[in-house]
Amino acid sequence: MFEQFIGTKPVEERHRIDTAALEKFLGFRIAQLEQFKGGQSNPTYRLTAQDGKRYALRRKPPGKLLPSAHAVDREYRVIKALHPSGFPVAKPHVLCEDESVIGTIFYVMDCVEGRVLWDQALPGMARAERSAIWDELNSVIARLHLIDWRAVGLEDFGKPGDYIARQVARWSKQYQASETQKIPAMDNLMAWLPKNIPAGDETAIVHGDFRLDNTIFHPTEPRILAVLDWELSTLGHPLADFSYHCMAWHIAPGKFRGIGGLDLDQLGIPAESEYVKRYCERTGRPGIDASTWDYYMAYNLFRMAAILQGIAKRVLEGTAASTHAAESGARAPMLAELGWQQAEKILRRAA
Repeated sequence: MFEQFIGTKPVEERHRIDTAALEKFLGFRIAQLEQFKGGQSNPTYRLTAQDGKRYALRRKPPGKLLPSAHAVDREYRVIKALHPSGFPVAKPHVLCEDESVIGTIFYVMDCVEGRVLWDQALPGMARAERSAIWDELNSVIARLHLIDWRAVGLEDFGKPGDYIARQVARWSKQYQASETQKIPAMDNLMAWLPKNIPAGDETAIVHGDFRLDNTIFHPTEPRILAVLDWELSTLGHPLADFSYHCMAWHIAPGKFRGIGGLDLDQLGIPAESEYVKRYCERTGRPGIDASTWDYYMAYNLFRMAAILQGIAKRVLEGTAASTHAAESGARAPMLAELGWQQAEKILRRAA
């Protein structure tokens, strides 16, 4: 099921790189250039130098792009800020903003060797292994949200405050710019979300796309070596960021990174309530009330639907970065419906 995401492939024709120009810029010879299969948004490559050292290159895709999308320059900035703190990210090397080198902006970092775990049910693992993997995921995002963003030089990486209002407006605009069909649940959410933002504003470094398959685990240990794909990172509300990967508990397996309905206790995967409680303990938070949690879940399902709608639009325009993009793009209506169901839970509670 996940083979299409795993490993590398020959570089696609539309993503070809002038190797000679790249070698001149980097100052070393490239023995092999491959493209990673995974990744919807920014084409990612594995460079093997003549001396055997491996690097990863992330670039903007060629073609017409949505405003503010594919922000590889922001990715580079945040991993450069986080790496000295010991937070698990690949070591960054260079950002190239000169589009004449390979046609788009790109950056190069170390290629971290380890496991990318695509199936969140973690088949083939022992119960204790699954428990340890999920606890590490919880620990790392809690650690991110506790980092002093001013101390690591990210004080101007985003606007502190009003994150949710700005995000809802941004993703509504992005959705409308890439709309290919009417999705009534999205229209409902775009009207409802701005008027029902929970009280209490906070600011932290947020990843924006934190999930199991955006991490590289140690080859044998339940330890994250690198968090990947920082394109959507900014300063924002930590609960919006944390609740994003908790969508998994609300989505059925096989639909979209879902574990909803599985026998989690038998598998060794924590129930959502346990997972949330552990995060609150790690971050010193007293707890999260039900309506606040439902709001952030509705928001994230809406946001994910908007992202997938953008992928669907890029499929039509021929700029999507991976072969499984069409399948992902088609899931936008399902996620929008789930998002509106979360909002309806709040409405019923208030009635």
